[in-house]
Amino acid sequence: QVQLIESGGGLVQTGGSLRLSCAASGGTFRSYAMGWFRQAPGKEREFVAGITWSGSSTLYADSVKGRFTLSRDNTKNTMYLQMNTLKPEDTAVYYCAADRFGNSATVRKTDEYDYWGQGTQVTVSS
Repeated sequence: QVQLIESGGGLVQTGGSLRLSCAASGGTFRSYAMGWFRQAPGKEREFVAGITWSGSSTLYADSVKGRFTLSRDNTKNTMYLQMNTLKPEDTAVYYCAADRFGNSATVRKTDEYDYWGQGTQVTVSS
């Protein structure tokens, strides 16, 4: 079974930065589309960013475009989300997810993903 483990969350002030990592094991990471989603208290889980298996295409939610950068290293089975200029509204639990058959047309869709991590908390103080 595929396991996804997120790390890098924490408490940061407004305007600060964090880098989240998602380490995968038990599958063929290099063939999966990957994504980050987040869920704030009382809200639905929402798409943050997604990347195709090769890394050739990355997509972002409008709310994070220009501030977050998604990348992956298929040699390390790891995906990264660099988050800059953080805002209080970025506060949420961040989840990474893997889609075995994903592409740029599907990375935004929660229901397309096959595997999910347990999440890591990101808190941005004002």
